[in-house]
Amino acid sequence: MSIGVIATLRIQEGKASEFEAFFGELAAQVRSQEPGNLAYQLTKSRTEPNTYKVLELYKDQDAVTHHGGTDYFKAAGPKFAGVLGGRPEIEYLDGVG
Repeated sequence: MSIGVIATLRIQEGKASEFEAFFGELAAQVRSQEPGNLAYQLTKSRTEPNTYKVLELYKDQDAVTHHGGTDYFKAAGPKFAGVLGGRPEIEYLDGVG
């Protein structure tokens, strides 16, 4: 069964360009190196300033676990810490059908 993830990220004022740049690099690695990842898309809120949502879809729980354990995802941690304006909100969703 597929697993969806919605990660809500609030970014500090003035840090959006920096965030978008390094996230683009991370997304390219996820898409090219994780066969269990079906979608990994950064989106920006139209109504909440400096708020982004990452829409993720994985083949199964093993793919989710693999994603979190990759070296490039772990290496992104300090970059996230430098731009986030609070703790990320992560919601996990189970695929239906």
